[in-house]
Amino acid sequence: MTNSPGKLPSVTTSIPGPKSREIFDKEQTYVAPGRQRVSLLAGIAIDHGEGATLTDADGNVYVDFFAGIAVASLGHGHPGLAQAISHQASRLMVGTLANAERAEAFKLLSEIAPGNLKRAHLYSGGAEAVESALRLARSKTRKFEVVSFWGGFHGKTGGVIGHIGDEWKQGYGPLPGGRYLVPYADCYRCPFKLSYPSCGIACADFARQQIKNSSAGAISAILVEPIQGTAGNVIPPDDWMHAVKSIAKENDALLIADEMITGFGRTGKMWGIEHSGVEADIVTVGKGMGSGFPVSGVMMSDDLSKAEPFSKPSSSSSSYGGNPLAAVAVSATIKTILKDKLVENSRKVGAMLLGKLRALQEKYEFIGDVRGKGLLIGVDLVRDLKTREPLSRKVSELIFSEALKRGLFTMAYFPRVRINPPLVITDEQAEAGVEILDEVFAHVRDHVDWRTAA
Repeated sequence: MTNSPGKLPSVTTSIPGPKSREIFDKEQTYVAPGRQRVSLLAGIAIDHGEGATLTDADGNVYVDFFAGIAVASLGHGHPGLAQAISHQASRLMVGTLANAERAEAFKLLSEIAPGNLKRAHLYSGGAEAVESALRLARSKTRKFEVVSFWGGFHGKTGGVIGHIGDEWKQGYGPLPGGRYLVPYADCYRCPFKLSYPSCGIACADFARQQIKNSSAGAISAILVEPIQGTAGNVIPPDDWMHAVKSIAKENDALLIADEMITGFGRTGKMWGIEHSGVEADIVTVGKGMGSGFPVSGVMMSDDLSKAEPFSKPSSSSSSYGGNPLAAVAVSATIKTILKDKLVENSRKVGAMLLGKLRALQEKYEFIGDVRGKGLLIGVDLVRDLKTREPLSRKVSELIFSEALKRGLFTMAYFPRVRINPPLVITDEQAEAGVEILDEVFAHVRDHVDWRTAA
């Protein structure tokens, strides 16, 4: 891969500009409430993208630290992906009958799969794939309970909403039974107020006790993100995943690694779980695997794939899952990630980004923590370094809008900032993004009462 500079940020109008305002207001007339917060806060209308940049309807160019929440792995407007999808769309788009395109996609998945997970099913969205993984676990173990984690996010459908590890699910009850939530190894915000490694991984010991005291003794699976995305790009210690695997074995349960965000090179390795050396029994994938095309999947071993009723005809299929168009998107994405060495680019540019952000941590008192693997980076913004009380939502949203005005699109509207740009981002674009954050943080330090703002 040639790490050429690419486009850099350029803002020439107010944000949002007049054309963006017109399009945004028109859409709001008809779209139902409940759209993504980032869209509502930005108020801009995107015209097109190129690599790791986005251009709005008024011609303003933004460096993209968002990537559609880690979806656009190949960046925007990738010519090879566009050509492959366009060609396939003119031939065949739907159908479950065997076709060469899907055969190639499954073969490529098996070649890069972690461990011995050489079988797969494809679906349309992340929640659908996770629900499939849970059905597979029930089929194999003949048990029905599931353990998941605080801060976790695995989708919003009925079968997985109970695994959302925060208050977001409130108001949608009653929730399915047999679901147990235990603390994740979020060391910066440890619920036990301990420090790693002297804690002895207390959160894992607590999980054991929670399962022992609360479950019916029928744990089928432990569902975990190797690195939590929605919670704030939280990086657990590598040995914590070993503890989680041990808990699964102790309960004769399967370990499901949800790699929707962490797969396909995002963390500087092909799979997030590779950082720990642990092997999962099932892996769910999506987001970056189609670089924007809606496709997800569940990966399993040959032996596990035979479990019934999961393996019975029509038991694991879906109308759109694995359609030829999706299969081509998967194949083109995997080939490009390998050919252009995007895993290596993620590791290299991510390390540079992490270093520059940690330099900002020394400069600004409200940066409490900087962590990351590859191009999955989290930053905690706080009122006080000792108490670690989060910065107010109001100040966070100000940081988001000030960054946008300078040409940076990033998930800074919460005090746990998430940075996950396309894997094709260049050194120059990443540096431009950090320079904008530096300007914005200086503005907050000098002009905002960030300690007491409500």
